[in-house]
Amino acid sequence: MSIDKTPAPAGGRHRVVNPDAAHDAVTAVDPRLLVREQGFGGYIAEFKRKLHAGDLGSIPVVIGLILICAIFQSLNSNFLSAQNLSNIAVTMVATGMMAVGIIFVLLLGEIDLSVGSVSGVSGAIVAVLTVTHGMNEWLAVVVAIVSGAVIGALHGFFFARIGAPAFAVTLAGLLFWLGFMLQLLGSQGTINLDGDGIVGKLTTYYFSDVAAAYGLAALAVAVFFVSAFVDSRRRDAAGIPSRPLGDIVFRTVLLAVVAFAAAYMFNQYKGLPLALVLFLLVLVVTDFVLRRTAYGRKIFALGGSVEASRRAGINVTAVRISVFAIAGTFAAVGGLFWASKIAAANQSAGAGDLLMNVIAAAVIGGTSLFGGRGRTWNALLGVMVIVSIQYGLALEGIATPIQYMITGGVLLATVVIDSVTRKTQKTAGRA
Repeated sequence: MSIDKTPAPAGGRHRVVNPDAAHDAVTAVDPRLLVREQGFGGYIAEFKRKLHAGDLGSIPVVIGLILICAIFQSLNSNFLSAQNLSNIAVTMVATGMMAVGIIFVLLLGEIDLSVGSVSGVSGAIVAVLTVTHGMNEWLAVVVAIVSGAVIGALHGFFFARIGAPAFAVTLAGLLFWLGFMLQLLGSQGTINLDGDGIVGKLTTYYFSDVAAAYGLAALAVAVFFVSAFVDSRRRDAAGIPSRPLGDIVFRTVLLAVVAFAAAYMFNQYKGLPLALVLFLLVLVVTDFVLRRTAYGRKIFALGGSVEASRRAGINVTAVRISVFAIAGTFAAVGGLFWASKIAAANQSAGAGDLLMNVIAAAVIGGTSLFGGRGRTWNALLGVMVIVSIQYGLALEGIATPIQYMITGGVLLATVVIDSVTRKTQKTAGRA
């Protein structure tokens, strides 16, 4: 130990400095600056820094997804077939939509246990209004989605304004809205939907023209390059570190390979699924909201420290209520996709392992359970892992109980990694 000899404030004490702790601390360096100064070596240096600080982002999930695909393909050659991959892409959208809403809640460090029941209510509302009462389907869809937002806002009100724990409020909501759904469906229990209607086509419509898939891939690549290039130029003009052109080109090429490979795969089956297009659009918009708007920064701030956010002038109550409203909205949207998948609204909607899969998708994708860390794109990665495991085990004829056990094991491993990561970041002086 050594004593800092700088003058102490009146009535204060000299600071005790631990040279070993100072030596072990990890200094955060902007990766853009490393890449610009060191080229490829900058990537290596940044990776080592992140490894030491326990901040690997989505890398473990991507590696895990690759391993899952490799294992199941070795067991069954049909796993990576165009038909199976297309089916996975469509099936994952319902859970993925709901996971997007859960991510907003998890960023606050809270939880919403009602999303499964709310999704069931959404499907029931559309079925009752269109089939039983003959309402225009577009209007019924709007009513269902708005109902989800109102339900979420109601949960948020009890949590943010009244002060009841979010866990207890949404657990009560799970039971209440489950009963409400059963009441809506009545003794019949199941209401079939028009397969050619708006909801029916959500998971059955495909853009069969090959130009659609390739066009979307080209658009995604072009938008990524332009946005990255413009952002780099803006950072240069402001005199802050920016990604060099070579780095942007490398990332663009990597995205192009993935995007056009996916487009080729979809065109080998029925074409580009409408469900996937809508899901990707939601991810782009919500990611922009979280990372590029003041509202998104307020959500992250609340996840970091509620008291600090309040002192900074953030309306904590309003943000919390709005976040739960967003979760309810996406739960309702996910419910419409589930109703489309089975072409009906029934009493089992929103039940079973749906809630756990939604939360697992968000957490497995990289969103922290402790708040303050995550992106909506985590929903895509997480739900891909879960649905890929489900389809792979189904191809092998593995019983449902074993599927539950394996999914639970993956979720536990992810939570353990998240906890270890937080401890590592604290040790590295980054928390």
